[in-house]
Amino acid sequence: MAAQPQSTPLLGRRGRLELDEMLAALVVDGYVLAEDAKRVRMGSRDGRSTVELHPLVLIGNAKLPNQRDPGRPLSVEVLTEWLAGKAGLPYLKIDPMKINVAAVTQAVSHAYAQRHRILPVAVAAGEVTFATSEPFENSWALDLAHMLRREIHRVIASPLDINRYLLEFYGVQRSIQLAQDAKTGGYDGSALLNFEQLVELGKSGEIGADDRHVVHIVDWLLQYAFEQRASDIHLEPRRLAGQMRFRIDGIMHKVFELPPPVMTAVTARIKILSRMDVAEKRRPQDGRIKTRSSGGREVELRISTMPTAFGEKVVMRIFDPDIVAKDFGQLGFSASEDRTWRSLVERPHGIVLVTGPTGSGKTTTLYSTLKHLATPALNVCTVEDPIEMVSPEFNQMQVQASIDLDFAAGVRTLLRQDPDIIMVGEIRDLETAQMAVQASLTGHLVLSTLHTNDAPSAVTRLLDLGVPHYLIQSTLTGVVAQRLVRTLCPHCKQATEQDAHEWTALTHGWPVPLPPTVFKPVGCLECRHTGFLGRTGIYEMLRLSPRLRGLISAQFDLGRFGNEALREGMRPLRISAADQVAAGLTTVQEILAVLPPIEQPEDEQP
Repeated sequence: MAAQPQSTPLLGRRGRLELDEMLAALVVDGYVLAEDAKRVRMGSRDGRSTVELHPLVLIGNAKLPNQRDPGRPLSVEVLTEWLAGKAGLPYLKIDPMKINVAAVTQAVSHAYAQRHRILPVAVAAGEVTFATSEPFENSWALDLAHMLRREIHRVIASPLDINRYLLEFYGVQRSIQLAQDAKTGGYDGSALLNFEQLVELGKSGEIGADDRHVVHIVDWLLQYAFEQRASDIHLEPRRLAGQMRFRIDGIMHKVFELPPPVMTAVTARIKILSRMDVAEKRRPQDGRIKTRSSGGREVELRISTMPTAFGEKVVMRIFDPDIVAKDFGQLGFSASEDRTWRSLVERPHGIVLVTGPTGSGKTTTLYSTLKHLATPALNVCTVEDPIEMVSPEFNQMQVQASIDLDFAAGVRTLLRQDPDIIMVGEIRDLETAQMAVQASLTGHLVLSTLHTNDAPSAVTRLLDLGVPHYLIQSTLTGVVAQRLVRTLCPHCKQATEQDAHEWTALTHGWPVPLPPTVFKPVGCLECRHTGFLGRTGIYEMLRLSPRLRGLISAQFDLGRFGNEALREGMRPLRISAADQVAAGLTTVQEILAVLPPIEQPEDEQP
């Protein structure tokens, strides 16, 4: 990005950066107009409280127009990248997901790192890498190379990131150590202990779940997960070190390791917050936490614990109201799919099923639909296990197996509550299916979920449960199968040509033309160099016509039923996905990693 002119005020300098020099260099390089630089300079002299801010932050806060690249504002990150080019050092956008915090915080003390405004970001045999925003001050690097007897590498990073992660990395590591040392009474806070010492200290006694250091670790964990757009937090106990992992856009990422005693204390703290029985560690438990993100948004977490060989495993599923409640366009519906879905759910009665594996977005689809349908004129009731997200528009009931309140009993109760729309969390058994059918026959719209791979298989599943074919004929309105696929990052995706063999493998004989241009993942700061940002749905919508109803019999033929559904306009998941690829939203490789293998011969395609 940074083309170096013949001479700029920064070349050959030493010491810390000054605002005047930075502005002069930006003017010479053509990024800033002289009058804009003068305005920033005068503003910094007027505001004495900003004197301690790094020059990059002062310039970035001014939000100056970028004269070299008008489409890219002069943010602190852009200015940092420019500075790295001027200094001839590598530029690094700090990604805490890729940093071994326990290792890097042992390289130097917090006091030393803070004094020199440096952050250790990588430790390897014989070398340590430090991030700095002062490229022309390197006396500390010479001192550290002598003291540590390791080679020191420098990279340039944003001063805002360095200040933030200095506090977070050392703060969390210090909390882990103090939590371990809570009962030894011997730690004075002057040095960080290594991992093995932490484990030994932790063996001295049980760490309290209300210990302020444990509270700090849990608070940091939740806020960090919100920032990273995680959908699930996994705390997994192991023999030597417990693992923290996040699921982001459907992919698991290892985040942190905790000594087993600290992991136990963190688990206990989470169980307290979610109102679980802390003393009970042999049975699985469920709970929920309502909290707020750093931006002030209310977020709900569904908590599930499971006993394992080395302790309790905890999974926290995050339900952000801004993510769960979407309109149909945001769900990934095409225009035709939107019309089909509305025709299915905007009816006074009938059963509409959403199918797919765990984590395929069924909950988001159902909640978004209920939000759309819930008006003051309608009574919308749900029975769930557990309640995924509390919503003021619905009357929600929690299944309680301990008192024999299952899905069937819940639906039976709801039928006496004068409902218009009933949502059943899942049809698991014959009794629940019979109650859903009964509700539909008595004039209610019923929405529910099943676990099947495609839409036609839902009929087979209901028959397997024991629902008579004639009741399925008269009540089932439609079935929607869905999956979630990662979407390409709009900031860095690049146009490319689609491989014809891959396209044929995806479309599998359907007459879908090969798109002239598709996009491939690249990776940038916005998507954390994964090339993907967010997920969207792909759908297979089956609307039961009179002819399809006639095919539902005691001798049900799934193959014939599926082929007839295709002839009547049902578009398979793969073809819905092909549209998303052609629109530049995802890739064929991503689709083929999500969808089940083809079992139907090509000559049976319509």
